[in-house]
Amino acid sequence: MTEATMTDAATTEGRPLSVGMIGYAFMGAVHSHAWRSADRFFDLPLHPRMSVVCGRDAAKVAQAAAKMGWKESETDWRRMIERDDVDLVDICTPGDTHAEIAIAALAAGKHVLCEKPLANSVEEAERMAAAAADAATRGIRAMVGFTYRRVPAIALARKLVADGRLGEVRHVRAQYLQDWLADPSSPLSWRLDKSKAGSGALGDIGAHVIDLTQHILGDTIHEVSGQLETFVKERPVATVSAGRSATAGTERGPVTVDDAAVFIARFAGGTLGVYEATRFATGRKNAIRIEINGSLGSLAFDFEDMNVLHFHDATIDDEEGGFRRIVVTEPGHPYVGAWWPPGHGLGYEHGFTHQVVDLVQAIATDTDPSPSFADGLQVQRVLAAVETSSDSRTWQSIPD
Repeated sequence: MTEATMTDAATTEGRPLSVGMIGYAFMGAVHSHAWRSADRFFDLPLHPRMSVVCGRDAAKVAQAAAKMGWKESETDWRRMIERDDVDLVDICTPGDTHAEIAIAALAAGKHVLCEKPLANSVEEAERMAAAAADAATRGIRAMVGFTYRRVPAIALARKLVADGRLGEVRHVRAQYLQDWLADPSSPLSWRLDKSKAGSGALGDIGAHVIDLTQHILGDTIHEVSGQLETFVKERPVATVSAGRSATAGTERGPVTVDDAAVFIARFAGGTLGVYEATRFATGRKNAIRIEINGSLGSLAFDFEDMNVLHFHDATIDDEEGGFRRIVVTEPGHPYVGAWWPPGHGLGYEHGFTHQVVDLVQAIATDTDPSPSFADGLQVQRVLAAVETSSDSRTWQSIPD
C-alpha cells in the first residue's frame, strides 16, 4: 500500500497528466477534491492537471468548473475525449452511460477512472473489461472506483488477513446501512430508476461491501442466495435533482429498483458470508460494518468510526482476550504518513485522494491499477446473481 510522504506541490517534478471529468454533482465534487489534493500531499511521479469538466447544462457546468478548479468546461463528452489536453477520463455519471463513455475513451487512447458499480448489466461490464484488457496492451490503464479500499483501517484489515493473523477465515458479516430514502415522500431521483441506476441499494451500496470483503480476504464469492425488497413502490417525481439532492413535484411515479437487499454467500475458499444493504435503516447515515472471524482471531470495522479497527487475537489468554481498539492514525499505517500528525483522523474524502494516488502511480509505472475493470465485472456478476436468486428463489453460482 502507498505510504508516500508529504510534499509541496511546487516541488513536485512529474510530467503533467491532464484529466477530463464527466459529471459534476456529488461524485464529481468529491473526485475534484481528490484531483486538487493528491500531489499537494503525496510525492507523485505525474502531476494531475484539471483540464476540463463535462456536463449537459452549459451554465451549470461552467459554474462547477469555476467552483471546483477545472480550467474549462464542456457539454459534449465525445468532444471532450477527443481533446489533446485530456490524458485520462474520469466518469462520474449514472451507470447507464458508463459502458459507452469508457469504451470510447479507451479506444481514443485515454486512461479511465469509472465510478462503481462498473455498469448496469453483466453484458455491459464484460464489454468494458474486454476493452480495458485490449487497451492495457497499448499501455492504457483503467480502474473502477471502489474507494473504500483506500480507507487506512480497511488497508490494515487486509494486511492482518494476508499476514495470517486471523488464521482460517470462517465467517464474514457485512452491512451497508443508510436511511436517506426512509421517508416515503423523498423524491423519485435517477437512483430509483432501474434504467439509469441498474439497481437500488444492491448496486449502489451493496457493491461496496461485496468488493470490500473480497478485497480484505483476497478471495471471491462463489455462490449466493438472496432477496430484494422495495418498501415504497411509488414516489413524487423529482423536478430538479443533483447527486442525492432532489426537489419533488406533484406528479408521482413508480420506484423500479430495490430499497433493500439481503443475501448469504459462500466464498471460493469456503468462507460463509452474510450481507445486507439498505437505504431504510433509520438512524444509520453511512454505516459500513464488516466483521470477519477466523480460527486465530477476528476483526471488525464500522465506517461511521472510520479511523478505528477492532482486532481480537484469539491466541492470547482468555483473561486478557477480547477486541482491542486500534486507532489507525500512525505514520506507519497505510497512506496516513502523507497527512497530519499522529492521532489526527482522516475523513470520507481522503479515500478518493488515495485512489488518485494509486491510479497515477500505476499509470506512471505502466502497471495495471486495482481494482481493475475485471474486478468490477466480477462484482457485477455477484450483483446479477443476487438479483436472479431473488427472482427465482434459488442459489446462484458466480461464473469465473
